[in-house]
Amino acid sequence: MVAYQEFVSLSRSPDSEDRGSAAHLSALAYLNHDGPADEHAALYAALIGFLEDPSVKVRAALAYGLLHSPMAPRPIMLALLHDSAVIARAVLQYSPVLIDADLIGLVRTLDVPRLVSISQRSKVSARLAAALIARENMGLTQRLLRRADIAFAEGQLLALAEMHGEDAVTRGILLARKDLPAAARLLLVQKATAALRQARIVKGALAPDRLGRLLRDSEDTALTAIGEREASKPSPSYVSDLVASERLNTRVLLHAVVTGHVMFFADCLAELAQTPRLKVFTLLESGSRAALNALLARCGLPEGVRNLIARLVMHARATDLADDAGARHYVVTALTEELIAEHDGVIPDALEEAFAYLSEQNILLARKAARGVMAAFAIEAVKPMALPADASEALLALPAA
Repeated sequence: MVAYQEFVSLSRSPDSEDRGSAAHLSALAYLNHDGPADEHAALYAALIGFLEDPSVKVRAALAYGLLHSPMAPRPIMLALLHDSAVIARAVLQYSPVLIDADLIGLVRTLDVPRLVSISQRSKVSARLAAALIARENMGLTQRLLRRADIAFAEGQLLALAEMHGEDAVTRGILLARKDLPAAARLLLVQKATAALRQARIVKGALAPDRLGRLLRDSEDTALTAIGEREASKPSPSYVSDLVASERLNTRVLLHAVVTGHVMFFADCLAELAQTPRLKVFTLLESGSRAALNALLARCGLPEGVRNLIARLVMHARATDLADDAGARHYVVTALTEELIAEHDGVIPDALEEAFAYLSEQNILLARKAARGVMAAFAIEAVKPMALPADASEALLALPAA
């Protein structure tokens, strides 16, 4: 216990250490007070008095005593906001008394270290985060985007992807966010693909044609995978946006089925045919060939493409295309051979895009399906490898000249 006279002596001491002790004690006494009102008022007046102390140590001791309490007096905490940098940063970061209205007005004028202190508060609202991002400091923006607890608006995340998607670090941080809207995720994938295409280490490792095929296949896979995740949402707009931007084509539809992204494929057909999703699912699961062709005709697909996709759906019903690379390779090979045989090797113009896709996939899937096959076979093989007998004639040996 400290007598009030002793407290007054400490608060009037020429030694800043003593005054700092008095400031801290008065803060604790005020926050834990349960006595008469006049005593509480006297403690409040003492806190106000310490704001005028010339020593930073004293004011820091006062701030430290009040810093984490939701019961700290707002006028005092607001006054400490304009104190020395070390005190102001601590108050900005930790004081629960401050609300968005207090902070947003300051964000427009504060220096970067104080803005960083605000970004490190235990709770940052979307409104406050938007005000901080509006300062257009890349480091501050990245710090905020790394916080999964901040609920950014979808429009703001899309705008950030458009503005800063060229920066690899920001792109990675945005892609790591689970709440990133599908349109922003697809945009960032496209920017990442463009960056890989221009990277010297990538360009130097692969021939241009093969690099183009790999990147195009990866981009198609990302597009359909994003659509598969969006398909589980109550009212996905991803597919309608693809249709509106003319990003949905035969290649994408084929890739969705080949990679096992059936939900996305069904959403695409439902959007193109303006047919309920449930009806589309039923037709894909058990509809006849004629019913499938009728659905695809409503989607506006040419006859040759309709027949090809209908065949692919029939294969997909009996095959695990989502996880089995060997099954994918078998289906793509079968479709390619059927097209060649059906048209006597002269592929119609309407099927050129689909045939080019199947040819690309045949190579890629063959590579995937072949990985590890020989190694696994060699472990179980009993007989040695059968090789043809050496039938070449013995070479005439001439003596050295």
